[in-house]
Amino acid sequence: MDEARLRHSLAVARKMIEIGKEYNLNDNELQDLFVLGLNHDIGYEYGNNLGHEHIGGEILKRNNYKYWKEVYYHGDINTQYSSLFLQILNKADMQIDRYGNDIGYTKRLEDIKNRYGENSITYKNADILISKLRSEN
Repeated sequence: MDEARLRHSLAVARKMIEIGKEYNLNDNELQDLFVLGLNHDIGYEYGNNLGHEHIGGEILKRNNYKYWKEVYYHGDINTQYSSLFLQILNKADMQIDRYGNDIGYTKRLEDIKNRYGENSITYKNADILISKLRSEN
């Protein structure tokens, strides 16, 4: 992964701990969140934007990683799979820009629109996901 993606992953990991504390998770769970955040975009090493989550999830599944499904389904607006860790991952990922800055949902959506275009599937899915995340708060 390039340096920007690594900064993004580290910032997502840290944001996940912040969110996890709001849920009163214990130290072991917070540590698990951090590791999940670091690994959530591992698929970019082997794929592109539209397939990175499935590629990463499959890699982690083969390695018996407990939270492979969270990686596999992160950002998926149509999944039936649900977990607290997936919700926390999506919340964190949708607030951290590609450079590792915590910019919140609105600016993150604007960033995605500027990078991929308002009519792109990436932007449309992010818009739906952020709307769902906001309604869950």
